[in-house]
Amino acid sequence: MRSIATVRSRFTNEMRISRRDIVAEIVVREDLAEALTGIEEWSHLIILFWMDQLVGKPVPLTTHPRHRTDLPEVGVFCARGPERPNPIGLAVVELLKRHENILTVKALDAYDGTPVLDIKPYDAFDAITELRAPQWWMTATGRLTP
Repeated sequence: MRSIATVRSRFTNEMRISRRDIVAEIVVREDLAEALTGIEEWSHLIILFWMDQLVGKPVPLTTHPRHRTDLPEVGVFCARGPERPNPIGLAVVELLKRHENILTVKALDAYDGTPVLDIKPYDAFDAITELRAPQWWMTATGRLTP
């Protein structure tokens, strides 16, 4: 697999801001710029990225979501954290603008230099309205419904 783009961002692991507030750039390889034709017509995109800064670190099979010990310990496939057997990240981002091969997006929680694996448009087909989530998650996030 070969990356199609690289993230430019000031986001770091030490930042304590909501990922929804992060503005970053996705610099698509120039040889793939034509693949962006028409992308500015979409408001949101799905970004798949390789969390390369985590490669080689030991991966626990269970974790407390959000590193909160008040939440139950669950398998890593039941949590949204970066610690995973294959450190593949996924983010639904808002497309703010496109300039040639550079996409400016909001809500991408990937570090500067992160390789991007794919970009897909997000549409209503992807939106789930009948979501089920554990009660502890809804309580932890302050949501009455998922």
